[in-house]
Amino acid sequence: MTSVNSTTWHYNIKQVSEVTGLSKQVIRKWEERYQLVEPQRLDNGHRVYTEKDIQILLKVRKLSEQGYSIKQAATVVKTMQPEEQPVETRVPPVHVEMNDFVFLLLEKGAHCDEIEINRILQEAHYALGLPKFLSTVVIPLLLEVGMRWEKREWSEYQEAVITMVIRDYLVQIRRSYQYKEDAPLIMGACLPGEYHEVPLHILLLQAMLLGWKSFLIGSSPAMGAIESLVSKFQPKIVLLSAVTTIPFETYPSLLQQLEDFAAQYPSIKFYLGGAGAIEYTKDKNLKCIAIAQTIEEVFQ
Repeated sequence: MTSVNSTTWHYNIKQVSEVTGLSKQVIRKWEERYQLVEPQRLDNGHRVYTEKDIQILLKVRKLSEQGYSIKQAATVVKTMQPEEQPVETRVPPVHVEMNDFVFLLLEKGAHCDEIEINRILQEAHYALGLPKFLSTVVIPLLLEVGMRWEKREWSEYQEAVITMVIRDYLVQIRRSYQYKEDAPLIMGACLPGEYHEVPLHILLLQAMLLGWKSFLIGSSPAMGAIESLVSKFQPKIVLLSAVTTIPFETYPSLLQQLEDFAAQYPSIKFYLGGAGAIEYTKDKNLKCIAIAQTIEEVFQ
């Protein structure tokens, strides 16, 4: 594969398979039966694909997952303008439109190559700057990795390795980030029983870009630790995260505990986010804690 900065970006069929999650046989079948992409041929007869080819294959895959037949999906995608998204797609655009850095990271992640994953993250960070690095590389990458793990296209080990490397890299950025001493404090914590802390690292970095300093309690703290640290540091904002519903199922009184604690600090804004928290609280009436999924909702 050529350098990330190359203007002639080509992938072989093995790399396309790793990036898209489609088998080589499926890729060849879609080429021949639906003329979705027209790969170039090298002198040795091997196929080579462009980034545009991969985007087309990804869009067809998304539509097929939503109930379209492959023939219908191919027709929709082939008649779209380049900037259009698939009709009725339920996948956020950032999840569909992945850039070269994400493609490379998926390829290296499939092989659990920690050194290369870290190198590419660093290259993407320096090339794009932190805001764009988070929004166009880290977030879409994590969404794609999570989807592949849920569909069992990736093993638990593959998912764990790339998530660990991303987490460690984000920790490095956050710890070395320069902020004013008098900057307001935002505190983040996973709920007891929740171990997915990467979304909090992203949110806290986004807050730091807006002039805040941050403190992360970490994964699966005891409720007493959250209460003690909030009481001690008196942050302006507290972000509580649950990617799964496990914390609420394990500790049935947890949500009420959080509400009661938040009520003691009316000057502190408490937010609860993550897919698990949103699912669990959809029919709950919270008075002291707001539900938020993005940093924009916190600072609106």
